[in-house]
Amino acid sequence: MGMEFSMIYVMQILQVLALLFVLVLGALVLMAMLFYVLDKTQPGDAIRRNYPVIGRFRGLFTKLGEFFRQYFFAMDREEMPFNRAQRDWVKHATKGKGNTIAFGSTRNLGVPGTPIFVPAVFPPLDEQVTVTAPMLIGPTAAIPYSAKSFFNISGMSYGAISRPAVEALSRGAARAGVWLNTGEGGLSPFHLTGGCDLVYQIGTAKYGVRDEDGNLSDEKLRKMSENPHIKMFELKLAQGAKPGKGGILPGEKVSAEIAEIRGIRLGQDSISPNRHADINDYGELLDVICHIRKVTGRPIGFKTVIGSSESWEPLFQMINERGPECAPDFITIDGGEGGTGAAPMPLMDLVGMPIRDALPRMVDLRDRYGLKERIRMIASGKLINPGDVAWAICAGADFVTSARGFMFSLGCIQALKCNRNTCPTGITTHDKRLQAGLVIEDKYVKVAHYAKSVIKEVEMIAHSVGVSEPRLMRRRHVRLVQADGTSVAFNKIRPSYNADSVS
Repeated sequence: MGMEFSMIYVMQILQVLALLFVLVLGALVLMAMLFYVLDKTQPGDAIRRNYPVIGRFRGLFTKLGEFFRQYFFAMDREEMPFNRAQRDWVKHATKGKGNTIAFGSTRNLGVPGTPIFVPAVFPPLDEQVTVTAPMLIGPTAAIPYSAKSFFNISGMSYGAISRPAVEALSRGAARAGVWLNTGEGGLSPFHLTGGCDLVYQIGTAKYGVRDEDGNLSDEKLRKMSENPHIKMFELKLAQGAKPGKGGILPGEKVSAEIAEIRGIRLGQDSISPNRHADINDYGELLDVICHIRKVTGRPIGFKTVIGSSESWEPLFQMINERGPECAPDFITIDGGEGGTGAAPMPLMDLVGMPIRDALPRMVDLRDRYGLKERIRMIASGKLINPGDVAWAICAGADFVTSARGFMFSLGCIQALKCNRNTCPTGITTHDKRLQAGLVIEDKYVKVAHYAKSVIKEVEMIAHSVGVSEPRLMRRRHVRLVQADGTSVAFNKIRPSYNADSVS
């Protein structure tokens, strides 16, 4: 009796499963027929029209290809824009522990342009090395800035990145003793959470310091400068990912909060021009710089991308004609390989010199006109690891700033979804559910660890080449690999014009 009942029970289960199988199979056939009709009648995709149903797999595999290349097929040094080895270094650095590797380097040291640092025969003993001293910016400003760190956080606007991301960066910057650039989106309350030093960036829309017509407001500039956390102002002329390109903030994204922060009208489109409408030449650029410094009392500089050093020579000539008190306090050079949340591919790929070409050109121009001690040079653009930062200092940079390196420290996985509001790590999205994945209490510590690790290892490179701190490194301390596999000293390829006449 029990056996018969069990058999009946099993048969019923099998019948149900068979029915479910038929229903699923029928649903799949019905879907295939529906997709067939849709694909054959749609006019936009020739592949789906000619190969209905199966043509859909091409789109699926194209989307999945990015995922499989990142995690399965690309070698550690192959992926772009940042490879796995670079990202892994940042990940390990955020833990605040030793960042060592075993067995041997995976880097191909024969690739042209690879920097090879020159070890000293008799490097300084441990007790002879020093930490990097603070550097003064803006000696003619009423309130100069003594910047503690040579490595700092580049501009990322609130709105481009999320509230928890901004808060974590602010608290991490304070803990590490580095500055945080606000980006052109204005000063949000979240930038102030950690009490770090801030650089207020003024973009072409002049968010936060504009009047109702979009012009620079002295009243708002003065009020902003009264905030003790704001140490400097930066005029953004251009950025590496989209030089010469403005933007539009759609009205539906202009919430009451964004409207208040940026000084724009609620629910209305806000346009960022492709350049500052009140700056038409170098003379007007220097006029605006002097005006902002006079109103705020703070150091003021500008950020730009260059296409040739010759076109910037008239600026330095004009500075010397007017006098060094009219000079910008710093110049931030962004490389053409710089990043952003969204930019047209031709501008991102093809416009603007890479930082490794642009930086030494501008440094040499500054030094040739005797302005080395007056104008600080800041390098930006894909410099996230200690070797990149050390190279930039050898080339003549006084400071290096990074945005994407600090995004990696926040947990960025390079999903390449910054412009879709679907960032899986909560960094570049305003989806509250996704933002919940970014735990500020954890991430701000990682931001600080990353900054300190870069600083520590750049200092280690400096000691290895025989100087006591990084800003004493020169171009002679690094060699660049050539196409034939040999290396040539950087100062032989591009002799410098350093004030101390030592390359």
